[in-house]
Amino acid sequence: MSHSAARDLGHTSPSVIHVIQGEFAISERSDVVLSTVLGSCVAACLFDPQKCIGGINHFLLPNARGDSSDIRFAAAAMEQLLNALLKHGALKSNIRAKLFGGAKMIKGLPDIGHNNGVAAREFLHNEGIPCLADSLGGTRARRLRFFPQTGRAQVKFLGDEVIDPALHATASPPQVGEAELF
Repeated sequence: MSHSAARDLGHTSPSVIHVIQGEFAISERSDVVLSTVLGSCVAACLFDPQKCIGGINHFLLPNARGDSSDIRFAAAAMEQLLNALLKHGALKSNIRAKLFGGAKMIKGLPDIGHNNGVAAREFLHNEGIPCLADSLGGTRARRLRFFPQTGRAQVKFLGDEVIDPALHATASPPQVGEAELF
């Protein structure tokens, strides 16, 4: 049984695609929104703003033990998303990233969320892919909506805590491609 799944959305997808743990999805359509809910998991949004194509993954753990192709783990999830975008015409030199999730959901246990964020950043650094925005850490889950053609991302924090002020430290409205609260 394989724990990895990928959806190549092409031109037959519905408007909202929900990406669950161990999956990734890509699209070049302007009417598609890729969505997921994250706790300690991390989602990387990779996109090529010049080719107008992008995608997200949703991985659970930072380091693979054994099967290095299992996209429940950071390196495999990042590699497979990047390769799918390149296969569909994205240029590596144009690819940009945004990272979300990585919360510490259960006190007293190892901080898997932090380690997931570190693993994603390390992958981006090693591949020379700039990270334009992120919302990592904290103690609350997030709902993420990503618009793959433009790279726009929206984050909604779930729970009772105050919205992360670091995400909107400036008084100016978000620019195209930044992360915004919804």
